[in-house]
Amino acid sequence: MAQGHRPRRGSLAYSPRKRAKSHIAKFNSWPESTGEPKLQDFAGYKVGMTHVIMIDNVKNSLTEGAEISVPATIIETPAIRVAAIRAYAEDTYGKKPIFEAWASEFDESLNKNLSLPKDYNSEEALSKLSKLIEDGNATDIRVLTYTIPKTITGIPKKKPDMMETAISGSDLKSKFEYASSILGNEVQITDIFNPGTFVDVASITKGQGTQGPVKRWGIQLGKQKHSRSGSVRQVGTLGPWRPAHVSWRVPQMGQMGYHQRTEYNKKILKMSDDLDEINPAGGFINYGLIRSSYILVKGSIPGPSKRLVRLRDPIRPRGNSVGEPQIVHINNMSRQG
Repeated sequence: MAQGHRPRRGSLAYSPRKRAKSHIAKFNSWPESTGEPKLQDFAGYKVGMTHVIMIDNVKNSLTEGAEISVPATIIETPAIRVAAIRAYAEDTYGKKPIFEAWASEFDESLNKNLSLPKDYNSEEALSKLSKLIEDGNATDIRVLTYTIPKTITGIPKKKPDMMETAISGSDLKSKFEYASSILGNEVQITDIFNPGTFVDVASITKGQGTQGPVKRWGIQLGKQKHSRSGSVRQVGTLGPWRPAHVSWRVPQMGQMGYHQRTEYNKKILKMSDDLDEINPAGGFINYGLIRSSYILVKGSIPGPSKRLVRLRDPIRPRGNSVGEPQIVHINNMSRQG
């Protein structure tokens, strides 16, 4: 009798599937660029999804020039502030931070969680940092930014989310001058991105808790004839007796969801401050009304509503951006039924 064969069920990618360390997504790499210095990252909060009617501007598309319906994710993007400048030095083990220059004033919400010494001098710290750059001891400059969630009503928290952001450009002195100019100030998303451009989106997915191997890995249910009582939704074998070791490749129960995921090349369809064209009657489910600027990103992004979303310059750009899309209609019908 012939033996049946099929590929394994469930991808082994993104292993180990454990909970993210923080609700703030982290970027381990940044795209290289030679243009003018600017922040390479911005943060917002996911609102929900809608759909827009737009003119298809993709070259050689079957519907080029026609009106098409496109699903879009809404991200509320209030201004962020720059808290500090961090200098890095590079050795045989990689980059390591060597000095930080903090702003003289913070938002009051950040003062509750972060305090500097009373005699801290920002100007003196900036001069020391400038000396490190001139002497060649610092090889890279980054900034620490934080959100101000108290300015929006959809997020039930006041504690800011702080993250590290790289600065584009190749000239270190120009990057330091740019970082010094925005230290302690607010930065808008329009200062970094434009409609029609591509961005990489990173967020923490929706948590599913502890799940069994059938839902977590997609394995097949055991046959009633071959499975003992209570083992229909279990894996058939954990492995051989010798060696007496359970491989990480064996599908088992465990944490599902609340993992960091990064999606590449998501197009920004629209950036606006006009709240009347986006807010539905009664607000968005699980979020409420948008109170500040927002953007529309084509397609879906990881995470539930109210999740912090980070937008980065594309690290593997597609190169087929054809300008700002022409949006004919944005669906803002009530989600309340």
